[in-house]
Amino acid sequence: MTSDSMPPRSLLTVLRAAPLRAAALAGLLALVCCRLPVKVLDPYARVDPAVAEAVSAGGPSRVDPALLVTPTEPFRLGPGDVMDIELLGGAEGPQRTFVGPDGKIYFHLLSGLQVWGYTLDEAKRALEHGLRKFIQSPQISLTLRDVHSRRVWVMGRVNTPGLYELAQPMTVLEAVSKAGGLATSRMSGTTEEMADLHHSFLIREGKLIPVNFQRLIREGDTSQNVYLKSDDLIYMPSAMGSQIFVLGAVFQPRAVAFKDQVTLLSAIADCRGLARGAIPGRIAIVRGSLQDPSIAIVDAEAIMRGKKPDILLQPRDILYVPSRSTGSLRNYADLIVSTFARTLAANEGARAGGSDQPVGTNIGISN
Repeated sequence: MTSDSMPPRSLLTVLRAAPLRAAALAGLLALVCCRLPVKVLDPYARVDPAVAEAVSAGGPSRVDPALLVTPTEPFRLGPGDVMDIELLGGAEGPQRTFVGPDGKIYFHLLSGLQVWGYTLDEAKRALEHGLRKFIQSPQISLTLRDVHSRRVWVMGRVNTPGLYELAQPMTVLEAVSKAGGLATSRMSGTTEEMADLHHSFLIREGKLIPVNFQRLIREGDTSQNVYLKSDDLIYMPSAMGSQIFVLGAVFQPRAVAFKDQVTLLSAIADCRGLARGAIPGRIAIVRGSLQDPSIAIVDAEAIMRGKKPDILLQPRDILYVPSRSTGSLRNYADLIVSTFARTLAANEGARAGGSDQPVGTNIGISN
């Protein structure tokens, strides 16, 4: 079953399932969608001007202004949230309790009070109303201590990757700061940052939010500093690795290690060749940042027949082999970047859940 046939699910639900079915993570991730500007890449040029421009400028800003507005909706309780509840005037003092998986809290003589989706004020009033059956004019003090129902993931090359509470409005920069900032190369004795900002991304509800991490972190462009929502995932891959990502209709889609020279045909061979139904005449090479990619369409069949020279690939290139019509160049670039992002997110989720088995070979990526 491919992701096209799966119902949308939240990313947090997907990642929680990782210990059980790592391969299913990718299938449960909804197709990531975005609209990207497209630059045509010359695959035979040693340094393509379009890529050099994209890397130096970091790409244009396309963030929806609505994502930069501070959320005003109040926090609402969910399963796992921890509170201190005190019956004022009582002898027991504050009691630590939590919202159960059923969305209820159990306090004093109450057998179970539904508070899932309630604000703190609404939960306080519901507690006082329920206790009126046993106590005259009860007054409750309620304090939120820990949040487990609303969290965001910050993964990859940060100092403390993991889950972070979302009890109040939080931006991308604040989340990266909570994760200890970008990891640096301690072994080299320098402060060189290890995160690849050009290939970092934010996923929300299965969609890629076009945050330009290069402009946000390097240049302080606050027009990229969006507010996060529950279950958002920030992923910042390593800048130290030299890999080429081969996706689509090959027998074993995976990251191929970049050595002295890697060509298009050798990268496909490292993935055990083209799969059944592959269209070798429309193989794509995507290069540059995810927010401002350049793309070349290559006829690999002509290369295999010796009619065209093989193509030297570069570290962090994305090589995509289609198995059906690819449509416009823009749609093709959208598909490739979407596939790349959801594959990395699924693999990172599998590792976070304790699985060492990458799911890239099982994800439905020949859309």
